[in-house]
Amino acid sequence: MKHSPPHVLALLSGGLDSILAAKLIQEQGVGVTCLHFYTPFFGKPHLIPHWEAIYGLSIQGIDLGEAFVAMLVKRPERGFGSVLNPCVDCKILMLRHARALMEQYGACAIISGEVLGQRPMSQRRDTLQIIRREADVKDYLLRPLTAQHLDPTWAEREGYIDRSRLLGISGRGRTPQMALAEHFKLQEIPTPAGGCRLAERENARTYWPVLRYIPTPHASDFYLANIGRQFWHWENGIGRLVIGRNQADNDALMARADSADYLFKVKDFPGPIALARFTASPPPDLIAAAAAFMATYSPKAVASAVDAVSVRVHQGHLDTPGEEILVQPTRETTPAWIEYSWETANSEIRDEAKSAAKRKHPGGWKEREITEKD
Repeated sequence: MKHSPPHVLALLSGGLDSILAAKLIQEQGVGVTCLHFYTPFFGKPHLIPHWEAIYGLSIQGIDLGEAFVAMLVKRPERGFGSVLNPCVDCKILMLRHARALMEQYGACAIISGEVLGQRPMSQRRDTLQIIRREADVKDYLLRPLTAQHLDPTWAEREGYIDRSRLLGISGRGRTPQMALAEHFKLQEIPTPAGGCRLAERENARTYWPVLRYIPTPHASDFYLANIGRQFWHWENGIGRLVIGRNQADNDALMARADSADYLFKVKDFPGPIALARFTASPPPDLIAAAAAFMATYSPKAVASAVDAVSVRVHQGHLDTPGEEILVQPTRETTPAWIEYSWETANSEIRDEAKSAAKRKHPGGWKEREITEKD
């Protein structure tokens, strides 16, 4: 059934390519509704009003956090990139959600800003075809910036979209995109992609222990991993200690605290807020160790001449009644609190991938070369 005027859904990361793809189709007089998916790892829903104003696009924010975390917990079928980035499975997940919304919006196609050969993991020709097939969008996914290198889609064959006005960009160069940005007189030139924290080692090392040790992680557990300094304890159940770096972190920790979480604040000296979360009821010595550890991040408390400092411990919120405990600030606590390194996380990620490959292909597994990906 034809729609008049035609309408499409566009995946919008906030990066330049996705904006250009949407504008290229909009230029044909086709209605475009942009979908901005966000999770703890990517997305900037707070910028949607700004983007709508400066780019002249209609944008819907869609929280994909729980579905994305469920995919990570199960482990992405096509593995991780060079860090902890499941680029191919991520794109499939977003497209499946967009496909489910096509009827609601009366859309004849889904468009994305992918460019053939731009990214070595997720934008090879064979991978682009896998993504279309696995997301069940084989005849509906249109990539306007690189369409001339790909087969025509249903919307092109039916005349909803003029294929002759689509482009044939390929490779990693940015010159055609910059020329197109000038053509559309974009007020701001964003980065090539929206940015994914899973592709950055410093972030991935804080996400990995959440994924490995928390029995049933949720999006909120990973949002917490975006805040402050992260430390772990494994002896009496799983314990997690997050210490703010600045006032913004302190505010974020208080906003993210659950009723069962413990909040710590040094009483008589300026310093950070710390949040501790446990999978089982913690013994008193573990609470004391957390208090002594976090107190070391109050420089004035450490520099004071007193034998011990007072730390207030609350559950759920700093306004709730709490108790004061006296501790000597130290990072050599018993039980210990450990910060995960990228080297440890990377080794465990790769070891798990090798074990999974051996189980999937017993007797025929061969370690593949780990190359730099997305």
